Amino acid sequence: MSSTLKVGQAAPDFELPGAGGATVRLKDLLGKSVVLYFYPKDDTSGCTKEAIEFNRLRSAFAEAGAEIVGVSPDSAASHDKFRAKHGLELSLAADEDKRMLEAYGVWTEKSMYGRKYMGVERTTVLLDREGRVARVWEKVKVAGHADEVLAAARGL
Repeated sequence: MSSTLKVGQAAPDFELPGAGGATVRLKDLLGKSVVLYFYPKDDTSGCTKEAIEFNRLRSAFAEAGAEIVGVSPDSAASHDKFRAKHGLELSLAADEDKRMLEAYGVWTEKSMYGRKYMGVERTTVLLDREGRVARVWEKVKVAGHADEVLAAARGL
């Protein structure tokens, strides 16, 4: 298990710059369930598909009382371009110093073509209305994932 989070524990606090000049804070999201989806990089194929899927289900998540926040180490300016290019309306938070990524256990050593490097392990964390970890999906496969997370959010 790569994530250090355990179901039932309080989610690590965060305050990050968001797209469009917003600030994304855990304390502002309490009272709703929160879907934090961690992804490696704006405008890459898997990350774009994942963002489009979560964005497509935004109203269904809202009906379930859930807020969606995508988090990557990209800058807020990169998030703004990514949102504009793909018509995304969901929140994206920029963790350039990787403090939140580390706190949530998703900044990990990865390997590609035999080369080791640090990067984001595609992970989704569902928080309950009090900010406790309700569910963790590790090493996410994008196809069908947003629908699965929505079903879990509806169950909170």
